[in-house]
Amino acid sequence: MILCICVCSGHGSMDDMLDTENKRLAENLASKVSRLKSLAYDIDREAEDQNDYLDNMDSNFLSATGLLTGSVKRFSTMVRSGKDNRRLLCYVSGGLVLAFFLLYYLISRIHS
Repeated sequence: MILCICVCSGHGSMDDMLDTENKRLAENLASKVSRLKSLAYDIDREAEDQNDYLDNMDSNFLSATGLLTGSVKRFSTMVRSGKDNRRLLCYVSGGLVLAFFLLYYLISRIHS
């Protein structure tokens, strides 16, 4: 009879040990799931922010396209008009080319 009691108490101890280990693993798993949930939420928020940024970029590009289209129309009208406007166009074009090369030279000197 004593032998039976020892075996039973040993078996109960093993169950307690396994139960404790299962609880520890369950808590560990719960903390990992909580971290994954937090990461998923952060990824979702970042994706929404990036989508908003891209939408704003799209509207900015559309407004820039409209501005450039209007500028090209005005430029074409100026080219088709009289001789005085052509002379002014040549001065403006030459000034822009000169300004471009001057900026290029200055920037290359700064980086050197």
